[in-house]
Amino acid sequence: METATKPNHIGRKISRIRELRGMKQETLAEELGISQQAVSHLEQSEKIEDSKLELIAKVLGVTKEGIENFSEEAVFNIIGNSYHDNSSTLNYACTFNPIDKLIEVYEENKKLYERLLKSEQDKIAYLEKLMKEK
Repeated sequence: METATKPNHIGRKISRIRELRGMKQETLAEELGISQQAVSHLEQSEKIEDSKLELIAKVLGVTKEGIENFSEEAVFNIIGNSYHDNSSTLNYACTFNPIDKLIEVYEENKKLYERLLKSEQDKIAYLEKLMKEK
């Protein structure tokens, strides 16, 4: 049994990345300094020269390799594996321990408080010294 390979259609990949970015053809055209019709033609092209692809990638905020290796299946796999929850809300997993973060902030505040307290004590000592001299 033979599996058919999909052709590497760069134009379609550009179109999907542009759509995922929420960008219209007119916006991409304006950024590239070309017409909307030219963008439409680019998105129908199976191959695009490297220098033009670099420019398009920059405007889309990705790398040239990102366009060349773009896979819609991979995007959905990442989304499916990152944001899964049985309810209707998204499940954003923390990348740090919130308790550790609270302790870190507490320690920073404690150090700041101690420095402020020391500063006030130094001021009081200085003022007491001035009062004794008079």
